[in-house]
Amino acid sequence: MKKTLGELAELVGGTVIGDSSVIIFGISKIEEGLPGTISFLANPKYKKYLSETKSSAVLVPKTVTKAAVSLIQVDDSYLALRNIALYFHPPAETSKHFVHPLAHVEKNAFLDPPVHVEAFAYIGKNVQIGKYSHIGAHSYLGNEVKIGECVYIFPGVTILKNCEIGNNVLIHSGTVIGSDGFGYAKDGSKYLKIPQTGNVVIADNVEIGANCTIDRASIGSTRIGKGSKLDNLVQIAHNVEIGENTVIAAQTGISGSTKIGSNVIMGGQVGTAGHIEIGDNTILGGRAGVTKSIPPDSFFFGYPARDHKTMKKREALLNRLPGMYEKIKLLISKSEESKSS
Repeated sequence: MKKTLGELAELVGGTVIGDSSVIIFGISKIEEGLPGTISFLANPKYKKYLSETKSSAVLVPKTVTKAAVSLIQVDDSYLALRNIALYFHPPAETSKHFVHPLAHVEKNAFLDPPVHVEAFAYIGKNVQIGKYSHIGAHSYLGNEVKIGECVYIFPGVTILKNCEIGNNVLIHSGTVIGSDGFGYAKDGSKYLKIPQTGNVVIADNVEIGANCTIDRASIGSTRIGKGSKLDNLVQIAHNVEIGENTVIAAQTGISGSTKIGSNVIMGGQVGTAGHIEIGDNTILGGRAGVTKSIPPDSFFFGYPARDHKTMKKREALLNRLPGMYEKIKLLISKSEESKSS
């Protein structure tokens, strides 16, 4: 697959600076550029490579006007890169109905063709799978599971009984959806398991990274809202509710019955207490420890998590503590000298 730089510019609504007839057949990193490929500049830290990249062209913001190679100026170079990447690497499509003979599909499961099921996948009783969906090898779909249309389940995914997956969902390898929530009642010196009778409901256009765990609700549903994205190694406990278009980075853990709003951004290794609410449009910095509810439109970080203005003042004061300590020691020394004289 190849296109001229001018054709790629039309594809992304950009403007060529340089030779629009250059042939492009792929994408490369700006610092490791290869002839015949296009790179991109989104982070200013990489601007130095504009004068030395071996790429044939670079996608750049409109503020960049000169480089050693031809350019495509766009409003958002990272977003434009997505469209070019989709051209050179189109997503796999399920166009033909195929169930591998080594897959096991229960007789009363319903697969709306075309559906692709790879080897050693297990499809349980009364499972429903929508058209154009793909079930990877060694994946397990328990009884009563519902899968929407255009869902891509990578190899080794486990979706346990009665869970529901919407349309256009991606679920990466190693993820478990519908595992039991961590619920126990103490009886003297013993912990007795609380039956986890609910399910997990995942809305349309959600992507779930590798090795995530989303626990079923004890009663009702654990919910992931439309368009939300989970990185690898994210833990979602029972009865958590996540709104629409929320992004959660790796190694984050959400405790039970927490409600997270829409358009929330959570950095890596964030941890929350249970039974709290995080408002819409909130940003939580990496490793934030959230112990209480946070109002909408907030920016919190640190442990325990506090408003970023408060935390910045605290950090500034902490940096001054060594100097303040030396001054205090000097004042104490002078005071003791004056007393002894």
